[in-house]
Amino acid sequence: MKWVYIEDLKEHVGEEVEVRGWVYNKRSSGRVRFLLVRDGTGIVQATAWSREKDNPLFRTFDALTQESSVIIRGKVKEDKRAPGGYEIELREIVPVQIAEDYPITPKEHGVAFLMAHRHLWLRSSKQHAIMRIRHEIIRAIRDFFDEEKKFTLVDAPILTPAACEGTTTLFETDYFGEKAYLSQSGQLYMEAAAMALGKVYCFGPTFRAEKSKTRRHLMEFWMVEPEVAYFRLEDDIQLAEDLVEFIVKRVLERRRKELEKLERDVNKLEKVERPFPRISYDEAIEILKKEGFDIKWGDEIGGDEETALALKFEKPLVLHRFPAAQKAFYMEPDPERPELSLSFDMLAPEGYGEIIGGSERISDYDLLLKRIRENNLPEEAFRWYLDLRKYGSVPHAGFGLGVERTVAWIAGVKHVRETIPFPRLLYKIYP
Repeated sequence: MKWVYIEDLKEHVGEEVEVRGWVYNKRSSGRVRFLLVRDGTGIVQATAWSREKDNPLFRTFDALTQESSVIIRGKVKEDKRAPGGYEIELREIVPVQIAEDYPITPKEHGVAFLMAHRHLWLRSSKQHAIMRIRHEIIRAIRDFFDEEKKFTLVDAPILTPAACEGTTTLFETDYFGEKAYLSQSGQLYMEAAAMALGKVYCFGPTFRAEKSKTRRHLMEFWMVEPEVAYFRLEDDIQLAEDLVEFIVKRVLERRRKELEKLERDVNKLEKVERPFPRISYDEAIEILKKEGFDIKWGDEIGGDEETALALKFEKPLVLHRFPAAQKAFYMEPDPERPELSLSFDMLAPEGYGEIIGGSERISDYDLLLKRIRENNLPEEAFRWYLDLRKYGSVPHAGFGLGVERTVAWIAGVKHVRETIPFPRLLYKIYP
């Protein structure tokens, strides 16, 4: 008997098949038994009917518990009332392992309990839907850069000798007697790669030792970081807009079922089309003042302020030209107003916060050296980075898109802890 996955049952109507999975739920109704089995690709209802109360199949059925692993065999038939539109007429149940006292029952559980059992919580239908959407977003990102834009993937190191964003949020480790740090970003290495290959990107885990407990923060998260030689700020923003529109359209096209499971309002996602609204930092401060925020020019725009701004628009919002003093040392100053940086953030609508941060990079050797010294960064560790401004320096720009925040927005998930399989949160590293 052929082993098939539940998502492929439509191709085997009328055939006897074998499905291998786990008990999702079960119920009895007189002489009929209904068994819901999941296998990671979907859920199927398997039914058994008998006049005999002591039917061996019923005895096996009755012994099954939630999340017991089973192999079921029977004939596939189409039934629009069944989950997925197909069901199996049960011929045989083979228990693989009977689960005892599965901790996550259909009743309500607190977040702390669910996070402590994250390894099991992933089996629930909503978590399954989120992981499928995450997978689709990651695949869309790769397709966008690989196929649509013809970028070259360059893997950045995770162990680095110096900070990229700032020294206060580094995870430090020993590197054979020297200090090394878990990467905050692959950007600096992508700048080197862009000088060799023109348009590149890296995609991997990044780490921030930021003592924050907000719904938008993780200690370990995934980020895609493109970098392009000869790009200016405007080119950079356009690339970011292209990417976000591509991702949203892909998820709408391929993951409608999962979005429905999460009760996501897809009408809001369907409005995500270029052009996106853009406002400068100066304009943002004036808007926030009128909204009653106690904020002045030079202050950072925090999470509450970002939410207030983003809620004014139905599409992602691009904030640009932040004060240079707020931003990283490598950002190119605005030639018309040197107190500003040629930088931008993209805020997701509906209050999900920043999903992209990018800028044009400093291309002048002397200015970059000055900024390194002003920020008290170790010159020796950045010698290679300065070399890029000595040997064929050109204007260049790039950005980073955070996968987890993007998943949270598109899936409509309130907290980023549910957007990554095993989240690393402040003081929480189990499991």
